[in-house]
Amino acid sequence: MLRVALVEPEIPPNTGNVARLCAATRTPLHIVGVMGFRLDERAVRRAGLDYWPEVELHRQRDLAALRAALPVARFVYLTTKAARPYTDWRFCANDCLVFGRETAGLPEELLRANWSNCITIPMLNPKVRSLNLATSVAIVLYEALRQTNAF
Repeated sequence: MLRVALVEPEIPPNTGNVARLCAATRTPLHIVGVMGFRLDERAVRRAGLDYWPEVELHRQRDLAALRAALPVARFVYLTTKAARPYTDWRFCANDCLVFGRETAGLPEELLRANWSNCITIPMLNPKVRSLNLATSVAIVLYEALRQTNAF
């Protein structure tokens, strides 16, 4: 089963939109570490509308706890720093797609230690630093679902 992990998300509407996406695709959502908001904030609830009961939500205190919770998962790290586009990656049903904070991404040491599992979403305009978190999750998750014949 594919999974999505958000590491220390900071912006409530992004997390709400990712939760709604996960509910729609029946993809478990893992929130890792300290968030920049509370899950009961109105902005998160509004973005997720009435879909929160449909989200399989898991919380882990850190990345080590995430790995312990998903011992057979292959972790795939999304970063603007990677050279390999997500379209060149062969997704597996047990992949956990890991996304970092909106303002900083994933920690450098994590990326260096897992460089062979780092992928990116190519952008044509080099002046654009990154895509919105919820947009990025949607792009990669739907490709992973397509490749694993989830639909």
